[in-house]
Amino acid sequence: MSSIVSSFREGAVQPPATYKDPREERWEDQTAFFARDPLSTNQQTAWDSPGQAAFDFRSDYVTSPNIAMLASIIKTSLLDDVMKEDPTTNSFQEFIAQLTGHEDSLLVMSGTMGNQVALRTALLAPPYSILADSRSHIIGMEAGGPSTLCGALMQGVAPSNGHHLTLEDVKRHVTLREDVYDCPTRIISLENTLSGTIMPLEDVRAISNWARSQDPPIHMHLDGARLWEAVAAGAGTLKEYATCFDSAQLCFTKGLGAPIGSIVIGNKAFIKRARWMRKLLGGGIRAAGIVCAPARVAVEQIFLGGRLRANQETAKRLSKLWVSLGGKLQHPTETNMIWLDLEAAGIDKEHFADMAENAGVKTMRGRLQGRLIIHYQICDRALEALANLFAEILKGKRDYLQK
Repeated sequence: MSSIVSSFREGAVQPPATYKDPREERWEDQTAFFARDPLSTNQQTAWDSPGQAAFDFRSDYVTSPNIAMLASIIKTSLLDDVMKEDPTTNSFQEFIAQLTGHEDSLLVMSGTMGNQVALRTALLAPPYSILADSRSHIIGMEAGGPSTLCGALMQGVAPSNGHHLTLEDVKRHVTLREDVYDCPTRIISLENTLSGTIMPLEDVRAISNWARSQDPPIHMHLDGARLWEAVAAGAGTLKEYATCFDSAQLCFTKGLGAPIGSIVIGNKAFIKRARWMRKLLGGGIRAAGIVCAPARVAVEQIFLGGRLRANQETAKRLSKLWVSLGGKLQHPTETNMIWLDLEAAGIDKEHFADMAENAGVKTMRGRLQGRLIIHYQICDRALEALANLFAEILKGKRDYLQK
């Protein structure tokens, strides 16, 4: 078992020397504390401790803000963003707009709010429909928002290649006619990454160019909550992807580790109208600097600082270990997300989660069981525990087959 862990650790990619999370210096001192009860609800989860996130593979949204993010709140401006008076917020929105190649941006409280604000802003006069990948968050993970808030018909499309939507998929399912019997497609909404897999820039551009050539043009929206991961993997730059869309939502709380917030990008006219939609959904923010200050630190330190790439290499090494032991994957590991095929491994999904918990780490329960997400706050002890768990599960399978 120890040789498996050793071989796994040999390929570890070290994060860039240009960034050091101040809390990391104290993690080693807390080894004994975590060893007592890694899942204790009494763990410290802020300021000088990695908290439960260090042992939590359920998602990258379990990350907690680091010292620099929290310290930025103390120094931030505290003026009103509804009145557009807060300098920290205004500066941050300009920063994101420039980073993505768009004219303007708008702070929102969550990725779901960002998507719904953007969709509601783009949809002006019914009837209308939204075409999206059938697996996308806006269809299955946002409480029916497009139907409830926009009155839109959702057109879920399963990608013919099993990986991502192509222009051929879009053309096959889009509604262009404006006959009285039809509900025309007014928005094409793509998601990148989706289930941790990357939509190639070439396909995004093909769909975008075609959609914008229609009469009237079809609005292109991106759920880019994890677009940072696609860019970190080298699939394209942030501007190359973002400028293919008329609107996009980017999240700061997942792999970037900010405490709260997402942002919507678009042109000046779009963002002006989006402010109304944000207010409609209760998203008007007064002392918005306390959200924007740590979000900016997250973008600069974690994304621009190169921290995401190391997480992806760790995910790929874990996937390689699982496969080398005889396991199978549901989806390829292209970024920081691993999809274990637990059925092929002959293990009940709930039992897997129980075994993981007994090993001192948390994994997802429910319909996302078998999904593991690597984030920058996962510690070495958690990775070793997971590697040992892989060996235990797949050794049991081999022993059973050899009987």
